[in-house]
Amino acid sequence: MYTVVMPKLGDTMEEGKVLNWLKQEGDLVEKGDALAEIETEKVNIEVEAFKPGVLRKILVPAGATVPVGAPIALTGAANEPLPADVASSAAATTAAIPAAASAEARAQAQGQTGETPAPVAQPTPAAGQQIAAPISGNGRGAPSANGYAAPPVPTPSLAPSAPADRIFISPIARRIAAEHTLDITQLQGTGPNGRIIREDVEAALQRGQIPVQQPAAIIPPAAPAVALPVTVPGEEVEAVPLSQMRKTIARRLQQSMQTAPHFYITVAIEATRLGEFRASVNDYAATLPEPLKVSYNDLIVKAVATTLTHVPQVNVSFDGEQLLLKKRINVGVAVALEQGLIVPVIRDTDKRGVLDIARESRRLADAARANKLKPEDFSGGTFTVSNLGMFDVESFTAVINPPEAAILAVGAIAPTPVVRDGQVVVRDIFKVTLSVDHRALDGATAARFLQELKRLLEQPLGMLL
Repeated sequence: MYTVVMPKLGDTMEEGKVLNWLKQEGDLVEKGDALAEIETEKVNIEVEAFKPGVLRKILVPAGATVPVGAPIALTGAANEPLPADVASSAAATTAAIPAAASAEARAQAQGQTGETPAPVAQPTPAAGQQIAAPISGNGRGAPSANGYAAPPVPTPSLAPSAPADRIFISPIARRIAAEHTLDITQLQGTGPNGRIIREDVEAALQRGQIPVQQPAAIIPPAAPAVALPVTVPGEEVEAVPLSQMRKTIARRLQQSMQTAPHFYITVAIEATRLGEFRASVNDYAATLPEPLKVSYNDLIVKAVATTLTHVPQVNVSFDGEQLLLKKRINVGVAVALEQGLIVPVIRDTDKRGVLDIARESRRLADAARANKLKPEDFSGGTFTVSNLGMFDVESFTAVINPPEAAILAVGAIAPTPVVRDGQVVVRDIFKVTLSVDHRALDGATAARFLQELKRLLEQPLGMLL
């Protein structure tokens, strides 16, 4: 009997949602057949069968969310008996579904045919691998004194005594606890098998019930959080559940703004020669066997990659104790989708020509909109470009995409009066703003980066030399 588990499809993935089953119990499956469609934090991925046989048991129904590594199905020979612990471990599957799942999803978790699906025991993770805990969603709280509904706050209980030598805690929960010097030995987790998860630590911070390991530094205490009204009496609202992508965007960008001290530098760049260069490139690209059109953004991405080779101090990550200087330059390009924002990555951007960058950019954007990106298409980025110029946005500041140290926000090209040789003339100008993690970079380094980028974009032949 082979156990199909929730795959880990990204460094930050902690859970996945089974959107639908493409095979049903009793169906024959071949190696490579798609069994189910999984919604992850960034894309939807089909889970494939690794061995031929029969889909003997679906352990997690459509609509349920479970942690990475949790069993979701069993495959095997048609006459092979099911493990004895399938029926006895039904409660484990129910516990793995986040508490904020809808009533319909919880009803589905009791079985699509009136039978409670039950997984086998949790598989032992491979060496160095840790199974992540699920992320609980938001539920509707009880009415407060002012008549509004306030979001419920999880209430992890204090452990009556010190736990065993090993404390089971998710990596993100451990990091948050360390940042606030919380004593995790005093927490009893609410995750699977008593594991301490992020919600346990955050709830402890809100309630102020967990003793710290050492006195806090001399920092004025933050003002207590005030619950905002969820609804106004008489207001008509529609509750829209958050997708895995939207949950991840909210969590990661909030983390970025809270942990990375941002500062911003803006420069104005003349695009006259850049436009002429683009026209020449497109004249040539139109004669190719497969005609291609290069955008301004493709040229900006190329200029960014070239600039990073000249100012490699920007191509870094900050991990708390040291700077990680990245040897490869992988530029991410933000793509807006209906369900959120995703950043496909053009790998080894500095080693690619302008036409190659344009082709890869189109491929990634089309794959993102068709929901066909692979995990390697959106991981490993070292710098991000976010362009809102096509929406006539003059300038804006972008939030750094962790664990990167900087992101470039690009505005629209517009005719602008400027002074040249003592005369007021009209030139095509656009503004770019660099958002920088001050823990990793100082203002002078960021300024040198923009100075070099401006030089390349105003003298675009330099990108070819």
